[in-house]
Amino acid sequence: MTILTPKAPQPIGPYSQAIRNGDILFCSGQIALDPVSGAMKNASIAEEANQVLENLREVLREGGSDFPQVLKTTIFLTDMNDFTAVNEVYGKAFGDAKPARSTIAVSALPKGARVEIECIAHVG
Repeated sequence: MTILTPKAPQPIGPYSQAIRNGDILFCSGQIALDPVSGAMKNASIAEEANQVLENLREVLREGGSDFPQVLKTTIFLTDMNDFTAVNEVYGKAFGDAKPARSTIAVSALPKGARVEIECIAHVG
């Protein structure tokens, strides 16, 4: 089942915000696009990471899940010097939930983003 919510940025390419297969939700990577204005919220890396996580949470909720049910995340960073700041925002968002995670340095992300996060979650 394809998941699509207006509370998160609409896909900017030929992909879905998420796909639900049984009780597993596969969420596409989110960047810091404001779902209303379409502008990047990236005055700081912390603001950017917060918006990414807000977008991801809205997709999860539309798919019947939330951060406590996330099994695995992947964080993509264009600068590993941002790791600590992103990790702080991420830790606050996930609280006691500590999914498996990978963090990968990449050369570039869409729309000039500095951070993108994708995840796999359990539904129910």
